[in-house]
Amino acid sequence: MKPFMNADFLLPDESSRRLFHDYAAAMPIIDYHCHLPPADIASDSRFENIAHAWLGGDHYKWRAMRSNGVAEEDITGHAPDYRTFLAWAQTVPRLVGNPLYHWTHLELQRYFGINEPLSEKTAPMIWEACNAQIVKPEFGARTLLKRMKVKAVGTTDDPADTLEHHIAYAAARHSDDPVMVPSYRPDKSLAIEDPQTWKAYLQKLGSAANVTIGSYKDLIAALDKRHAAFHDLGCRASDHGLVVPFATLVSDQELERLFAKALAGSVLAADEVEAFKTGVMLEVGRMNAKRGWAMQLHLAAIRNLNGQMFKRLGPDTGYDAVSDERIAVRLASFMDALQRDGMLPKTILYSLNPGDLEVLGTIMGCFQDGSVPGKIQMGSAWWFNDHIEGMRRQMVSLANLGLLSRFVGMLTDSRSFLSFPRHEYFRRILCGLIGGWIEAGEIPADFETFGGMVQDICYRNAKNYFAIPGVED
Repeated sequence: MKPFMNADFLLPDESSRRLFHDYAAAMPIIDYHCHLPPADIASDSRFENIAHAWLGGDHYKWRAMRSNGVAEEDITGHAPDYRTFLAWAQTVPRLVGNPLYHWTHLELQRYFGINEPLSEKTAPMIWEACNAQIVKPEFGARTLLKRMKVKAVGTTDDPADTLEHHIAYAAARHSDDPVMVPSYRPDKSLAIEDPQTWKAYLQKLGSAANVTIGSYKDLIAALDKRHAAFHDLGCRASDHGLVVPFATLVSDQELERLFAKALAGSVLAADEVEAFKTGVMLEVGRMNAKRGWAMQLHLAAIRNLNGQMFKRLGPDTGYDAVSDERIAVRLASFMDALQRDGMLPKTILYSLNPGDLEVLGTIMGCFQDGSVPGKIQMGSAWWFNDHIEGMRRQMVSLANLGLLSRFVGMLTDSRSFLSFPRHEYFRRILCGLIGGWIEAGEIPADFETFGGMVQDICYRNAKNYFAIPGVED
């Protein structure tokens, strides 16, 4: 019987252990896609208690607590306190098989030095031990990143955002502080299906770009102006949350007509909405190609399925799911439209539906052009898939259909400053996979080569692919 989550956790053989301990463990982190609040990093904010750090905004945990029968009043009904923490502690032993079980205990071990499993019985002791530490300077938001060897984070930002916290942080950042850059997420500029909300957004975007948006051409000019401003602050990636890709191609004249129709308050037909979204997405793709950015397409998430709870709590509260709509034809058509003009940027393809992995892997291979190693990427196992089987499945599929060695690796996709042991979790699974191939004689026991490959996937590939300014070895 192996000890619970010891130093060799998830490392089943000698080759896996050697790859992790000698090559992966010490590598820095580039968390190129997360949802950390820039204001918290800029101000090096602190937590009131472990409940705030763990349960304030973490909809992964909220879903689990609801499944365990915890009343909403003890989840989101008040500021996180001991009662919320106790409800989580009572839930954790029920989570066996869920990655939250491992993440919880990795976070207790790595940040707090607590090896005791969390349960209702141990909750009082762990509450006191965590809170005694969380007031210390090493638990400031920025210091937590440094403790996990995070070299850079890419936050998620709207083109209409002022980026004031990014500007302030860049001006005050010390050379040993993590780099923080924005990521460009223009989803609201596409949301023409709701003309009134969209028109209000245009006012905000126009203000940020210091332009008046009265036409489709004006909209693209405003987006491009903000794209340039993001670039100046180190942004090197756009990010797009889509259920399916858009690939209804129409003329610029038709796009102007659709813009004018929506601006007048009319509701567009479904095919008109898709045509407009396609046009804007293609323009952002061209902006990315022009400035050397990557385009991240996050596909197959359907959101806010519980209408009653959406009205009560809003988005990103744990009521999203995996979509099963087909993506292959539209994704290929969208990428081909950019490729025809020589404007297909570096692109990372994610799907929340694991059944799409082979679709992504085979389409990806059709658009590699030799200009950049791993130019088109199969994105890391994401959201509902970032568990042991999901990560292994994604990496095996990538290895089967492309080049695992060029993979840009893990991201947290998280709002929590305590989530960075997920990179360790990924690295252990990666080393277990490659070490297993060595043990089985499927690849040679060449640790210099495959240890280097592990280090590439953990850090160097992302460093080279995104080329974020200020990130040094």
